Amino acid sequence: MEIENLAQQWDILLDKLEQSLGKKPADLNAVLFLIGVQELGKGHQFFTKEQKQDLMHIAICKVLSYSGIYELEGIDQDGWPHWKLIQPLPFVNVIEQEKLLKAQVIEYFEREVFV
Repeated sequence: MEIENLAQQWDILLDKLEQSLGKKPADLNAVLFLIGVQELGKGHQFFTKEQKQDLMHIAICKVLSYSGIYELEGIDQDGWPHWKLIQPLPFVNVIEQEKLLKAQVIEYFEREVFV
C-alpha cells in the first residue's frame, strides 16, 4: 500500500470509528486497544494497566496473523487468546513498523468489522 493511500485509508478508518463510537481514536495505540477488547470478546470493563498492554499485544498478534507472522495458539481458562510467533518480525524501523501495523489494522476492520 502506497504511503499516500495508507494515510488516506487510515483517515477513513478513523472517521468510521468515530461514527461508530462517537469519539475518534487518538492514535494507533488506541485503535489497537479497541481491537484487543474486540478480540477478547468480554465487552466493556475496567482493565488494569497490565491488561491494557496484554490487549494491545493481542491486537498486534491478530493483525499480524494476516501476514502469517503470528498464529492463534489457543484460549486460556480465563478466555484470553494466546498467540505463537510463526516467523520473525520483519526487521524495520519504527516508522516502517507503524506503517505495517496500520495497513494490517485497516485489513482487520475490512475483514472482521466493516464486512
